[in-house]
Amino acid sequence: MTPPTVDQASLAISGRTNRFPVRRIYCVGQNYADHAREMGSDPDREKPFFFMKPAGAVVPTGSTLAYPPRTSDLHHEVELVVALGRGGSNVPVEKAETLIFGHAVGIDLTRRDLQAEAKKTGRPWDLSKGFDHSAPIGDLVPGVPPGTGQISLTIDGEFRQRGDLADMIWNVAEIIAELSTYVELAAGDLIFTGTPAGVGPIRPGEIVRGAIEHVPAIEIRLAS
Repeated sequence: MTPPTVDQASLAISGRTNRFPVRRIYCVGQNYADHAREMGSDPDREKPFFFMKPAGAVVPTGSTLAYPPRTSDLHHEVELVVALGRGGSNVPVEKAETLIFGHAVGIDLTRRDLQAEAKKTGRPWDLSKGFDHSAPIGDLVPGVPPGTGQISLTIDGEFRQRGDLADMIWNVAEIIAELSTYVELAAGDLIFTGTPAGVGPIRPGEIVRGAIEHVPAIEIRLAS
């Protein structure tokens, strides 16, 4: 059998024709105090924890997605996504931003019922987060992301999530530095940096729009 040809996952870059190749996708859990509380956790400043999504989970803005299998409780989580143009291990906080290529708006889609069951039984919750098309991401804006600014999500034009990037428990530089103590980061890595309060269900036929000030929005629709 001839080895297959596999497409490289990539993101559009605002104002450019070339694209950003995606290597790995890391995600930070409960990085806004209000969201930690709504999930039943203590928002004290403990070390951040991480999980992953496959690179192939990326989908662009404007996509219409089928409702994913094995769930009846699909949730939205709008997030700032950071794209790395350089890598490293044990990166000092003060140098972490030098790794950043750009930033975008993403939606961490979550099969909440599968996640809740996995938490209850003490099992991994990879498949509640890392399923097909679970990482919609808008166009990348080159440069370091802002430290403040509204982050929000609407469904059919109605606000469901609204917060400020300044409300992160761990800022972007701290997240990169901490993650680099677990793995060697590399060019092409993406980091979802956490979501504000207001996460909730998405139903077939609804249009979901994630936005951050001065960053191209991400908009997807769930097929009816």
